[in-house]
Amino acid sequence: MLDIAEELNRWVEQGRDFAVATVVAVTGSAPRRPGAALAVDSAGTAIGSVSGGCVEGAVYELCQQALQDGATVLERFGYSDEDAFAVGLTCGGVIDILVTPVRSDAAGSALRAVFAAALSTAARGDAAALARITEGPDTLRGRALLVRPDGSYEGGLGGHPQLDRTAAAEARALLDAGRTGTVVLGERGSRCGQPLTLLVESSVPPPRMIVFGAIDFAAALARAGAFLGYHVTVCDARPVFATRDRFPDADEIVVDWPHRYLASTAVDRRTVLCVLTHDAKFDVPLLELALRLPVAFVGAMGSRRTHEDRDRRLREIGVTERELARLHSPIGLDLGARTPEETALSIAAEIVAVRRGGSGVPLTGAHTPIHHDRPRTRAIGSVA
Repeated sequence: MLDIAEELNRWVEQGRDFAVATVVAVTGSAPRRPGAALAVDSAGTAIGSVSGGCVEGAVYELCQQALQDGATVLERFGYSDEDAFAVGLTCGGVIDILVTPVRSDAAGSALRAVFAAALSTAARGDAAALARITEGPDTLRGRALLVRPDGSYEGGLGGHPQLDRTAAAEARALLDAGRTGTVVLGERGSRCGQPLTLLVESSVPPPRMIVFGAIDFAAALARAGAFLGYHVTVCDARPVFATRDRFPDADEIVVDWPHRYLASTAVDRRTVLCVLTHDAKFDVPLLELALRLPVAFVGAMGSRRTHEDRDRRLREIGVTERELARLHSPIGLDLGARTPEETALSIAAEIVAVRRGGSGVPLTGAHTPIHHDRPRTRAIGSVA
C-alpha cells in the first residue's frame, strides 16, 4: 500500500473513503510483489495495481463491496486451467490479496488514523513500517500497527498486550533492512496461541546513486537512476562541468574532489557508486575508499587497459584481492552499447541484476526464474 502513498495521502487529506487491496503473499510467478496495492474510492476512482491487469477487474469489485459492507476480506487468485478467460493469473502464479475498507465512520476511525499516519509519513519520504494482520482470527484480520525507526508505534493489533510489542520489534527489524516481508507469530506475541501472519511494509527514503564524473555519460545515467527511483547525486571537482544545466535530472550536484566528498557523505547498504571519471588521479583514491564501504554496488568505467592499470595501482596502495572482487569494472552489461544513453542502460541493467540476483542472460531459451527476489517469511526466533 505504501507504494501509492502519495496519492492515497491526498485522498485522506480530502476526506475520501476508500478501500485498498494489497498483495500480501505470492506463490510462483506473479507480476507484482507483496505490498503492491490497488485502491478504489467511493466515487469509483482507482489508482495502483495488484497484478498488471490480470485480476484488476475482480479486485476492483471487491474494493467496492468492502466500501459498502465495511468488511475486510482475504482473497486468493490463481491460474484457471479450465477456462483461460476466468479470473486468474495467466502467468501461472498465485497471489493472496487483502482488501481493507478505510472509512471515516465510527467503526473505521481507529484504522483510518493509523493508515493516515502511515501514508503521510511515507509521502514525506520518512522511514516507517506498517504491520497488518493478513491471516488469523477474523476479528483481528486487517488490524494495523505503524512502527517508527526508534521502535515507537501507534495503533494496535488487538489480542494480547504483548502482541503489539513483539510485532513492533519484528517490524522494526524489517524496517532497518529496508525490506517488505511477512512475519509469523502467535496471537499472544510469542509462539503461544493461534498463529498470525503479518505483512510488514517498509517505507524508507529512496536509495542513493552517486555518480562521479560530470560527463555526458553521467547525464544519461542520472536520468536512468532517477527513473529507477534513486536519489541521484553527481559529483565532480570541476565547477565548469558540474552544473545544473548539464544535469537537470540529478537531485543534487556537488563540486568537490570525489574521494573527499565520499568520505563526508552518508551511505548505506543500498547505495550505488558509479565512477565514470576514468582518470587515475580521481579514480584511485576514490575506489580505495569506496571498496571498503558497506554499499550495494561499486562500478567504474574504462577500457580493459584502463581497468588493468587501475587494478595495479589499487593493489600497490594496499587494496586487497577480496576488496577488488567487489569492483564491477568495466561497468555495465555487454549490450554492445555506444551512445551515452545505451551505456546508461547497460550500467542500470547491471545494477538491477546485482540488486535482484539476475544473471543478465536473455530470457529467451533460458531456464532461469523471471523474478529472482522471493518474499521471505520467518517465524519468531528464526534467522532471515
